[in-house]
Amino acid sequence: MKLISIVTPCFNEEENVEELYKQVKVIFENLSEFRYEHIFIDNASADNTVPILKRLAKDDQNVKIIVNARNFGHIRSPYYAMLQASGEAVIPIVADLQDPTEMIPSFIKKWEEGYKVVLGVKVSSGESFLMFNIRKMYYNFINRVSEIELTKNNTGFGLYDKRIIEILREVDDPYPYFRGLISDIGFESFKIEYKQPARKRGLTKNNFYTLYDIAMLGITNHSKLPLRLAAMSGFLLSALSLLIAMVYLIYKILYWNSFSLGIAPVVIGIFFFSSVQLFFTGIIGEYIGSIHTQVLKRPLVIERERINFEIQQDRAKGNQ
Repeated sequence: MKLISIVTPCFNEEENVEELYKQVKVIFENLSEFRYEHIFIDNASADNTVPILKRLAKDDQNVKIIVNARNFGHIRSPYYAMLQASGEAVIPIVADLQDPTEMIPSFIKKWEEGYKVVLGVKVSSGESFLMFNIRKMYYNFINRVSEIELTKNNTGFGLYDKRIIEILREVDDPYPYFRGLISDIGFESFKIEYKQPARKRGLTKNNFYTLYDIAMLGITNHSKLPLRLAAMSGFLLSALSLLIAMVYLIYKILYWNSFSLGIAPVVIGIFFFSSVQLFFTGIIGEYIGSIHTQVLKRPLVIERERINFEIQQDRAKGNQ
């Protein structure tokens, strides 16, 4: 039987991990032609998430656990877990129950039809109206500035063939933008629309910084437009400044006694050009920060422990 890998990153999700485990288990009880493994990677949770997972893993060998030495963030940890999967296909599912597990059979069906990538695309969400539309605006913006076509309203939820995972293992990126990499690889994908439910229990771990981080990562990894915009803006603003200076000079010569330059235009001009310079300096800083991260070549994750992975290795040896 083909093995399907379910991958779930978690951080302080004690209220949700067991419910998610049960939902996935029920799904695969009805998919008797497939085996599955459920890999949980924990980002050094401070609550009871790890003890709950260990209890589940003790009773069910399909549950595998990776516990990180520290919190390695919401970008590196899920990506690393997917690279540890051994299934013929990999399905990432978040721990907060906002990725509908009932879509798993639909993903697998399209995969069996030949699609290497099957993506879940949000058409609506139970989250706040404002947040959903901000995300939508970001997806539209990054699609316009990106050098490749990115899938709108996809959080990474979907199915990825083993071939895709093998390609990702060859990518040497210490801080990967997963959604961009999938589009960059270029395999045709099938998109399934869904409504994202609201979080039922616990608090979201996303904040302004984490959302800003992934937004800037997507831009710096897949677009040079901000850098070119900085160069073009500098040229246009310098030309505009020269033109205004010439107009002021001519006007002053013609109306020497009656025309007063005043201090307001000078102050406004200084603040305007300073803000433009700071904005584009920040953009350049984001690109330099991205280069700095790449140069350091730090590992994606350092593991503190892993559980039940040796079982899969023993099975593989037994089949040889």
